Amino acid sequence: MSETTDTQPVDENKLIAERREKLTALRGQGIAFPNDFKVDSFVGDLQDEYADKDKHTAEVIEAAQRRVKVAGRIVLKRVQGKVSFAQIQDMTGRIQLFIHAGTVGDAYEAFKGWDMGDIVGAEGVLMRTKTGELSVKVDALRLLTKSLRPLPDKHHGMADVEQRYRQRYVDLIVTQEARDTFQKRSRIIGFIRQWLEAAPRRFMEVETPMMHVIPGGATAKPFITHHNALDMDLYLRVAPELYLKRLVVGGFDRVYEINRNFRNEGVSTRHNPEFTMLELYQAYATYTEIMDLTESVIRDAARHVLGTTQLEWDGAQIDVGPAFRRWTMEDAVLEHNPEIQRGELRDRAAMAAHAKRLGVQVKDGYGWGKLLLEIFEKTVEHTLIQPTFITQHPVEVSPLARENDTDQGITDRFELFVNGKELANGFSELNDPEDQAARFQAQVDAKDAGDDEAMHFDADYIRALEVGLPPTGGLGIGIDRLVMLLTGSASIRDVLLFPYMRPESL
Repeated sequence: MSETTDTQPVDENKLIAERREKLTALRGQGIAFPNDFKVDSFVGDLQDEYADKDKHTAEVIEAAQRRVKVAGRIVLKRVQGKVSFAQIQDMTGRIQLFIHAGTVGDAYEAFKGWDMGDIVGAEGVLMRTKTGELSVKVDALRLLTKSLRPLPDKHHGMADVEQRYRQRYVDLIVTQEARDTFQKRSRIIGFIRQWLEAAPRRFMEVETPMMHVIPGGATAKPFITHHNALDMDLYLRVAPELYLKRLVVGGFDRVYEINRNFRNEGVSTRHNPEFTMLELYQAYATYTEIMDLTESVIRDAARHVLGTTQLEWDGAQIDVGPAFRRWTMEDAVLEHNPEIQRGELRDRAAMAAHAKRLGVQVKDGYGWGKLLLEIFEKTVEHTLIQPTFITQHPVEVSPLARENDTDQGITDRFELFVNGKELANGFSELNDPEDQAARFQAQVDAKDAGDDEAMHFDADYIRALEVGLPPTGGLGIGIDRLVMLLTGSASIRDVLLFPYMRPESL
């Protein structure tokens, strides 16, 4: 990261040393890092308010004599004799400062020595320049924070993607697309909260523990931590599901949580060890109603935040406006694998043979349900470009989902896929405590056999089910992947302010 002149690069260490000398001088004057400047306007709001140049002409603005106090980081600076210009940037946008030596007094000479990246406060009246740019005609100017490190060259920005992730604080200053993405992320999450809590849905937001005595709610490998005072190991949660359903038992019929989960798994363009999930539970709802809800919240979020349902994600044109396809896992596998006969789908030996032919790993503990899932992931998942609900997952791979009333071995469960990526998972909840206890035990047996992602036996959750869980539908939406979809981001790191990175070599 270096500043350049028109002729040659300038050594960054030299630039930092020069800025430190300026800071030392400020300290000597007793004016370093003041903390008494108060803004009264965001610059983006001013730009929006005066965007109509026909209505807000230079003459109209000058006559109004509107005074403002703004602050931000210097991102552009041009000194021209007794008149200088600067652009400052705050969280909402940029605005130009018009600075005249005869108006700001001694601050003019000081301004000439300020650097790109310095944070300043300015007071003055609004004006429009001859080129039509809204500006602040400054009559008071102060340096609020001296920046000691130069910003990247304005023509090249941060070309190193990894450096953008490591130094997100710089990336947000110099990369408009990054700021746009995270502003949209905030708006998406805010909209989802409002949407869920509005009538007639009336969900209530709750908070559940991040550290669990027993990891549960998903088949995933947990992170382990240690509580010193209690001298016991705890697990960072892999999902809030079992706690949220305890609340439904307690009488909160519609609850949701948007918060972090932690899974000790791989890192990729789709995965981060900590990620944000929306989980919700609705009493007296089936998985088909939860599918309807899932489809609606995604469609409405796109319309509200983007103004369109037509999206581009990683090279694919996607429309979340039409009804999402609903397709059973077995039918999807059969269509993409004509060599498999319907009668073989629940035959473990036949599915094992097909899996081996397809290059899918087969373990001794895999039943036909696990093999069906593995073949689906190998041959179908990547082809699901337009929004598609894959329904009716096997019991074997759905330890918390209700078994279908008429089709033994299959659950009332769905997963939503868009552009080959899973975005959501939901099902009619298993509320039979004896069935749930048996499935927990099967998970324990799988863990004993070497499956480190299998669940533990949660006796207290069984006790909660014995108190009585009403018929309930549940949903989990990966917020990070949803933001990827709605912002067209190819990597999960592009939608996480601080993605997981290996430590730098110091």
